[in-house]
Amino acid sequence: MKVIEDMLREIQLPRMVKVRQHFAAPEIDDVPAAVREAMVQAGVLSRIVPGDRVAITVGSRGVAEIPVITREVVHAVKSAGGQPFIIPSMGSHGGATAEGQKEVLEDLGVTEESVGAPILSSMEVVRVGQLPNGLPVYTDKHAFEADKVIVINRIKPHTAFRGPVESGLMKMITIGLGKQKGADAAHAYSFKYMAEHVPEMAKIVLSKVPVIFGLGTIENAYDRPAQIVAVPAERLEEAEPGLLLEAKSLMPRIMFDPIDVLVVDEIGKNISGDGMDPNITGRYGTPYASGGPEITRIVVLGLSEKTHGNANGLGLADVTTKKVVDQVIYEKGYANALTSTVVCMVRTPMFLETEELAVKAAIKACNAFDLTKARVVRIHNTLELREIWISESLIPEALSNEDVEILSEPEPMDFSN
Repeated sequence: MKVIEDMLREIQLPRMVKVRQHFAAPEIDDVPAAVREAMVQAGVLSRIVPGDRVAITVGSRGVAEIPVITREVVHAVKSAGGQPFIIPSMGSHGGATAEGQKEVLEDLGVTEESVGAPILSSMEVVRVGQLPNGLPVYTDKHAFEADKVIVINRIKPHTAFRGPVESGLMKMITIGLGKQKGADAAHAYSFKYMAEHVPEMAKIVLSKVPVIFGLGTIENAYDRPAQIVAVPAERLEEAEPGLLLEAKSLMPRIMFDPIDVLVVDEIGKNISGDGMDPNITGRYGTPYASGGPEITRIVVLGLSEKTHGNANGLGLADVTTKKVVDQVIYEKGYANALTSTVVCMVRTPMFLETEELAVKAAIKACNAFDLTKARVVRIHNTLELREIWISESLIPEALSNEDVEILSEPEPMDFSN
């Protein structure tokens, strides 16, 4: 590596300034009360008959307050006389194993003790139909055999396709409940057709599985619950597009564009299905989604603890470190890539011995006219965008933006964590 060190020796790291980005961010003060109120307003609990075995789906994403939300749904089912149980509903995540999916729930704080209901984790599915093009439609066996099913999920833009329905309740019904086989079928013809396949497959599941309602959450720019709504099963297709538009309006963003180098401290499946959210980075794994800032080079400095070695999304970076590569458990990311058919996500980018060298390499390769004035932004991850770091070259833009507050004096880039 001495040759590489010599090549990068003259590259200067910019001094960085901490700033706070201010977003419009409505927030629910009392989440448990909001969950209860949503179900009462929708009148959906009357659909539970005393003695019903009620399956409640919980996915793999880091949904804000998901243990609390799940607990309140469990309590509501019990109050209606039902017998609730939890189903991990996350396609091929968790290594596509029953044990792995239950472990993902535990990492999210959803345990039998925390929510007050047993967790029935299985990869066994039932084929419930097929699309006109022959694609099979599957659903979790426990859900199929339940008396009633309740779907919980956050509604947000997808990272790989655009359509009236993207990531939310219909996708949970199609892919989350479909487990690995269902996810595999939904992705078989690529994300090009996902906007069509998700609602069409969901409608088949809804005709065969006793889903009574979906509980959808919309989060604000700081990943806090902004809205919680219960939608009767028969209104899901009609209601979700409007909820998606609301979710898009509240998305955070990096308020600097273009960016020569984006430094991301950590990526992980608990942060985004793609490790780092392409809606934030503007770097997508498919040509069927777009948006976000123009970024020339991306550096990834770490994997989150909760991703457990799954580095799906690392392939969207240009540079990383040897430490990150050594932490990767390839089969986990490969399972996601083979299911989604988006194999670029698990490629290994250029990796260097230290974080400092990795950032220098990205600056060297960013093609800025003056590398000493490269436009560099550093974020912890794509979920946490309230406080970020910018290079001195971006200070004039920060000063001219009323939604950006400067918090520190310029200081050397810190690699001590």
